[in-house]
Amino acid sequence: MILAWVISLLLLCSSLIVYLERLTVLRVMEVKTIEHAQEQFIAAEKSVLQCEDNITNTSVLTENDCFIEPAGKNQWRISSKEKPSIQIHVHVNEKSGVVSRLNWRQAFE
Repeated sequence: MILAWVISLLLLCSSLIVYLERLTVLRVMEVKTIEHAQEQFIAAEKSVLQCEDNITNTSVLTENDCFIEPAGKNQWRISSKEKPSIQIHVHVNEKSGVVSRLNWRQAFE
């Protein structure tokens, strides 16, 4: 009787260890996925910011990492080519050339 009780406790402990190992692996995968998504978001924001800074002189851009579309009088929509896709709307002052960001959003497909 005692032997059966000890064996059941050992089986219970071993199943608990297996469960904790699986939980730890899932947590590590979650953290890596979050880090990767943050790196991609930061890269997309940097490319959009570079296009925003050089909207008045697009010839300065060495690589075109974004789509630039007119969205009205002195307004432009800049979208990143990378995933996740970020879209911003900017207004360019004709006289001073100052670029003002009106809004931004993350575009989902």
